[in-house]
Amino acid sequence: MLDEWIFRFAFSTIDNSRLQYYSHCDFCAFFLYRSFVIYLLLFSCTQHVCSKGMAPAVDSGAAADIAKLSLNGGSNGKTQIGRSDMQLGEVTHHNVLQLKKLNQCVFPVSYNDKFYKEVTSAGELARLAYFNDVVVGAVCCREDKYEGEKSLYIMTLATLAPYRTRGVGRMLLEHVFALCEKDPAVHAVHLHVQINNEVALNFYSKFGFEQKGVVEHYYKRIEPDSAYVLVKKIERK
Repeated sequence: MLDEWIFRFAFSTIDNSRLQYYSHCDFCAFFLYRSFVIYLLLFSCTQHVCSKGMAPAVDSGAAADIAKLSLNGGSNGKTQIGRSDMQLGEVTHHNVLQLKKLNQCVFPVSYNDKFYKEVTSAGELARLAYFNDVVVGAVCCREDKYEGEKSLYIMTLATLAPYRTRGVGRMLLEHVFALCEKDPAVHAVHLHVQINNEVALNFYSKFGFEQKGVVEHYYKRIEPDSAYVLVKKIERK
């Protein structure tokens, strides 16, 4: 259907009476040029979602919008919502710029090139979330320590604002829990959240995260600059 629309639009400005004066090469070149311009316009429209400004990083309505995902299927998790398809994918050198653009749209802080270089080799600790083959979210973790025991630290977990009632945030967080299930040495998941980010705080509280303190002056060049430390203990059966 898209190709048919492009075909019609590409020739919409050619008068039939003039068509006979075009050589075969000119005709093909004109069609390819117009099609290329239209595809660029459509691509720009899909990226426009990021131009609306920054927003909180999590899926505030996730808990009510999607059935609980299997922890064991987190790394390759895939679910259907109506006619919409959601799944996770690896972060690679080929798509890391999409992660960077996503973070720039969502977070009030920026991450350096070292961060993006490291996540491309992070394996299962970094995942992109796709909604109908479009990147709409991501999570990046690292192995860390909390109270002397091994923990997974969530560096970033982000969902584009238009998709925050689609269960993307839940899917990303379930992937983190799946990693904990695979490694018996992991005893907790923790992260920092800006103290005025009520959406994020409410989201994580639904999954059992508790506030374990405040770090003053945690952020640079943004206000408020303090962050809560949120922790979820991993319970083993």
